[in-house]
Order: sequence, then C-alpha cells, then structure tokens
Amino acid sequence: MPLAAEEAAETAEPATDRRGGDGGNGGGHGRGRRRGGRGRSRGWRVLRWTAVVVAVAVLGTAGAGYLYYRHLNGNIRQDDLNLGDSKVAEPTPNAAGQTPLNILLIGSDARDTEANQKLGGARETFGSTPLADVQMLLHLSADRSNMSVVSMPRDTLLQIPKCTDPDDGQVYPASVGRAMTNESLGHGGPGCTVATWQELTGIHIDHFVMVDFAGVVSMADAVGGVPVCVDANIHSRDSKGHGSGLRLSKGTHPVKGEQALQWLRTRYGFEDGSDLARAKAQHMYMSSMVRVLRENATLSSPNKLRRLAEEATRALTVDPGLDTVKKLYDLSNELRTVEPERITMTTMPNRYVGSRVEPTEDAEQLFRLVREDIALDGKDARKKPEKDEVSDDPAAPDAEIAVRVQNGTRTDTLAAAGGRATGVAGQLVEQGFTGAVADGSTVLSEETTVVRYPSADLEGDAQAVAKSLGIPLSAVKRSTEVSGVTLVVGADWREDTPYEAPERDDTTPDTADVLNGADDTACMHVDPDYSW
Repeated sequence: MPLAAEEAAETAEPATDRRGGDGGNGGGHGRGRRRGGRGRSRGWRVLRWTAVVVAVAVLGTAGAGYLYYRHLNGNIRQDDLNLGDSKVAEPTPNAAGQTPLNILLIGSDARDTEANQKLGGARETFGSTPLADVQMLLHLSADRSNMSVVSMPRDTLLQIPKCTDPDDGQVYPASVGRAMTNESLGHGGPGCTVATWQELTGIHIDHFVMVDFAGVVSMADAVGGVPVCVDANIHSRDSKGHGSGLRLSKGTHPVKGEQALQWLRTRYGFEDGSDLARAKAQHMYMSSMVRVLRENATLSSPNKLRRLAEEATRALTVDPGLDTVKKLYDLSNELRTVEPERITMTTMPNRYVGSRVEPTEDAEQLFRLVREDIALDGKDARKKPEKDEVSDDPAAPDAEIAVRVQNGTRTDTLAAAGGRATGVAGQLVEQGFTGAVADGSTVLSEETTVVRYPSADLEGDAQAVAKSLGIPLSAVKRSTEVSGVTLVVGADWREDTPYEAPERDDTTPDTADVLNGADDTACMHVDPDYSW
C-alpha cells in the first residue's frame, strides 16, 4: 500500500537510516506539466490497487471539462522510469500478441508538507531524504485473466545499482555491499527503486506509481470505509510511544481516512511486530478494497469524485507513461477484467539476517513465475509441453567447437561441488568435443545447468553441445555475458552421473504467504501485549 513506514517513535532504526539531502515531493521533482484527454464515465467499477488504483479509476469519472482535466494533469508529478544503467528485455508477446503489464507501487515516507508531517510524525525528519518504505509489484497477465502482487519488505538487504539523477546529473554509486531496499528512493528518485527491482528480479517493469501519507488518507476517506478484521482488541501503542495508534475492538470494522492509514502502517501489535506482518495486513486491506468497490457504488457523488480526483492527482508521482488522467484511466480499464478470485497477493520469500531479511531460493522461484507470466493461483489453462526448437544454424564439426565449462553448483546452503567443470569438460572431450576446457577461474551459482552462446552464428554449436549431454534445448540461451559457447554446470548436476533435467515446478512457494483476493475470512492476529 502507498503508506509510509512508521513514525520515528515506531521505528527501531537509528536516525542515520534517514540520510540527509534534498527533500523531494515523495521523490518526485515536479518535472513539467502534462496535457490531458477526456475520460469516460463509470470508472469507479474498475479494480484498483488499494488507494492508489482507486484514484486511477476515479480520475476517469470526474467529468468537469477540458480545462479541469488540464488542471488535474498539472497536479500529477512525473519522474523518470529507470535511473539505472542496465535494462531488462520486455517479455515476448503471447500467440495473441499480448504482453504482461508490470507496475511497481511505491509508498513514500516523505514528510515534505505540513499534512505529511502531521500524519507521519517524526518532526526531526522533515525534509530529509524519503524512503521507499512500501514496495509492491503488480503483475497483470498477458491475457488479462489474472493478477499477482509481490510485496518486498522494506528492510530487504540487496545491492542498490548505480543510479543517475537526470535533473542534476548526480551519480549515486552502487551500494558497497548490501543496503536496505527502501534507501533506493533516495538515490535519485523512484526510478532507482525500479532499477533495484529489475536488478534483483529480472522482471521488466513498465510503470511505477508512488503516493505519500496525505494521499492515502484523502483517498481512503472518499471510498467510504474498507472492512478489516482483528482476532482480538488492539491498540498499537506501547509505553515508549511506539506504534501507529490503531485502536480497534475484536472483530470486523470498516476503516477509512486516518484510521485506514494506521491500519496500513501498523507493525507493533500485529503478529510478531515485523514488516512481514504489516505486509499481510496490507494485503488484507487491498483484497477487501477490491471487493468493496465491486459490490458498492460508494463513489457515485460527483462532489466526492472531484474531491478524490483532486487529492489523488496531488498525491501521485508517476513515470512518463502514466502522466495524464487519460493514461491513468486507460490503465484502470486494463485492470478491470480481473475477478477477485484470480488475484493472488504474496510476500517475497525471505529469511532473517540479524534484524533484516534477504531473499531465499523460493524468492527466485516466485520471480521466475512472474517473469514467465505463470499465474500464482495455479489456475492457468494447462499448457502443452513445449517442443525443443532446433536451430536453423548448422553446427560446426564437434572437434571444432570451442566450449568453456564452468562450475555453477554453489547454492546459498552448499559449497560448490568440487571438480564438476573438469568432469563435464572430460565427458565432452570423450564425445569428440576436443575443444572443451574447464574454466576454474569462476565459481558461479546456477540453479539449473545452462548452455549459453553470444550470437546467432553459434546457436547450432551450443545446441550440439547440449544434445551430446542430454541437456534440453530449452536450457540453451543466448547471452551477451559470454564470448563463446559456455556450459555452466548447475546445482541440479552436482554428481558425476548422466544429466537428468529436473521436472519443471510452476507452483507458488508456500513461503510466499499467499492470500487470495476473494478471501473475506482473513483476520490479523493480535499480539497479546498490545491487546486491551
């Protein structure tokens, strides 16, 4: 959800987590005005991602004329999509020519206005570098039949890539070692958060939407209340003043306005008091929001719609691809076809590293499913196994094919299996690939064995190498990271036995903490220490 992390009283991080620097409008820089088109009516029915995407649909309903739309367009702040150097290729269209849509949703903790300061507390942080304390990737499938949401905890440790602020040319070097992912917003803006996500996940991101404190409150207020559930009385406040201030009695209650923000920010009092529990509460809110908007016409008042449109556009920072009311409305139409039953909300699988977390092997499984546009609810139409496509490029004689073999058997829990590059290179030589050599200079981590080649004229050679060892042609990949045919022995081939391709597992990991969008029985567990 677009919300801030927590007030300074609530956070356990030292003040140095909030680095000095120019305070921005939630990371946006007000880069120019935009021209808008006219929206169409009845946009409130559209599926939205909590308060942010509620605004998307509402913007298309506030029909007050061209000048008013220009005014709303002028409210929307714009920032560059990707501030990093590396790019991720767009996904290949399906048979119908459709491609998935990936939107990064960012909640900024910026305390850059009086309203944000009042709602966020922590007066000493006014105007400091904002943090991306909420990050969720919304993936809309190519056929628009299903949607997946992946949350990343704000304290995930990863490497933030080099980012360049296009406004002043300031270069933010890549982090030395690992840093918390929420710091990426302070490296030039939301485009660096996008670059960080792409670097970690390999998922191409099409757009981002960022919102601040005040935007959450004003938009949640206009919706009229979203039912949430707690399994006991809760007051998120301890003797030291830590907590969001949320106070609810046991059961289900509609929350709106500032109380909705408290729900979305609550950490103290939910389950183990971690960001993981908070992400679960956010998912429950989002799911409930979707159901409310589909069942009730709570936004039928033109005055409410105008007020919400005004507040929403002031709260949003977007990339150039979403910088007008019309573009936002068009996005809402893309989202409207998905039923709640086909929405799957997850949290990136992780493990603790001290008081922080890091991605696990299951996280890569989740990212792969998103990259390959596989529905996380497991309800994709069963696909026929793909046949290996044989290259039109003729292979050179085996003895003339140079092959570099590398050991990629290391995992997060196991050291590299000794001698695997040498052993596989020996097998190739025995089969006539006398140009095969072991490259012991690099020990990699590769989940499955792969053969890479740099250019089309070597594809046939790479496939010949794969066939000789029983490696499926689907594991032959073109890559600019290699200079010749390169075989990386993966963690699936640690033993000196004939290669057996692992069965493909397209199930969502249990560790992703899945919540279905249609589940109206979910209820947050309350820590007894915060009950009354």
